[in-house]
Amino acid sequence: MRAIWNDTVIAESDETVVVEGNHYFPESALKREHFSDTPTTSLCPWKGIANYYTVTVDGQENEDAAWYYAEPKDAAKQIKDRVAFWKGVAVVE
Repeated sequence: MRAIWNDTVIAESDETVVVEGNHYFPESALKREHFSDTPTTSLCPWKGIANYYTVTVDGQENEDAAWYYAEPKDAAKQIKDRVAFWKGVAVVE
């Protein structure tokens, strides 16, 4: 699977985990130069607190376009150390 934004592959892995229709990529699959932490968080009742990354490609920013659960609840332990995408980031085979 590949995550693509602004015509650039920002993550790539053969080992994604699908939860609620979202592919969660291993942290090691990220092209780290495109990611920066944001202060944004959100709460999922069964997964826990999500943190976000802004994706930057060629000087363009896509704020909070990636998220992860640093300490997921037990029901979501399979997505620990994994990142998912939205806000126009295409996830394709």
